[in-house]
Amino acid sequence: MSGKVEAVHVDYNDTVKRGDILARLNTDMLRLQRDQQQASVQKARANYELQLINFRNQEALAARGLISEFELRTSRTTLDNQRADLAVAEANLRVIDTEINQYAFITSPIDGIVLDRNINVGDTVVDSSNNNSSSIFTIAENLREMQIEATVGELDVTSIHRGQEVRFTLESLPGRRFSGVVENLRMIPVISNNVVSYTVIINVENRDGSLLPGMTCAVEFIVERSENVQLVSNAALRYQPTSLSADQISDMVFNASLANMTEEQRAAAIEARAQTRTSAQRQTQSAPSITTLMMGPQQTQRTGRQASGGQGTGRSAQTVVVMRTLWFINSEGRLDVIQVRTGISDGSSTQIITENDLEGQQMILRERL
Repeated sequence: MSGKVEAVHVDYNDTVKRGDILARLNTDMLRLQRDQQQASVQKARANYELQLINFRNQEALAARGLISEFELRTSRTTLDNQRADLAVAEANLRVIDTEINQYAFITSPIDGIVLDRNINVGDTVVDSSNNNSSSIFTIAENLREMQIEATVGELDVTSIHRGQEVRFTLESLPGRRFSGVVENLRMIPVISNNVVSYTVIINVENRDGSLLPGMTCAVEFIVERSENVQLVSNAALRYQPTSLSADQISDMVFNASLANMTEEQRAAAIEARAQTRTSAQRQTQSAPSITTLMMGPQQTQRTGRQASGGQGTGRSAQTVVVMRTLWFINSEGRLDVIQVRTGISDGSSTQIITENDLEGQQMILRERL
């Protein structure tokens, strides 16, 4: 309903219960309307009672045959109309009473805390059907349970699913790391400056009350998890010795790769390398510490069916494995290298997969010039 604010009973950060009165509107005009409506009810009741007496007299006359059936039905219709007018007047009176006793009091619909108050005593409040209506109170139900609306780009949104674990940090609380769980992924895209993104809803717990509404945070979605694995610093995977030439590095990396091959693969690799050197000068690779190794048929993973031919002679799909190099000082005090497969990374360390137990082995991260 619309009206002027007569009293405001709560302020910012006040705790309220469901049904508590937040503000009260002035009801002077409503009470005048109620007096008018009461008069209308009394008038309608008097007309109805008078018509009821008249109808009973008409019934008595009709029983003696002194009036026609039409006159009796006309009297009954008039009585029904007077009864309906009385019911409408009483209903209108109940509407006004409801506005005075309920709508004039703005109450809290939930248990919570008042985050925002947009009215003061003397302000005019308009009903919600008005185009100029606005929020007058903002109440949070439970600040111990909050949500993050994370904006995720279209390239990363495919790896997000409901129930996924999340880590996030806030600039206002440095040194602390919080966690949450993905609740929902909104399918409606948000396009800004030709960049498509999606909104991900994340549920978080705020038991100590350190998280406040409106804060911004940096979110990390945990896509994959591994435990009890060997880790190495990412700097070790990027290191290349400056004391060796590109050809020397290539030779050492090639020799290290032979350790991961079978006898047949080693022979094939050595022959292919010899043919490549004799046919043309090999171009310098932009990242010599990374070698792409095609595993042999005995170590490949079959990912597709055989080609149709009726004889089962189709070739199996081969898996490309990317090997990374790790440089270290061996027991003889010389620079040496090994090749390992890499797994997932947390940004600073990377999982390495190798048959050798490298725990405790010191890898070279950088050189001091």
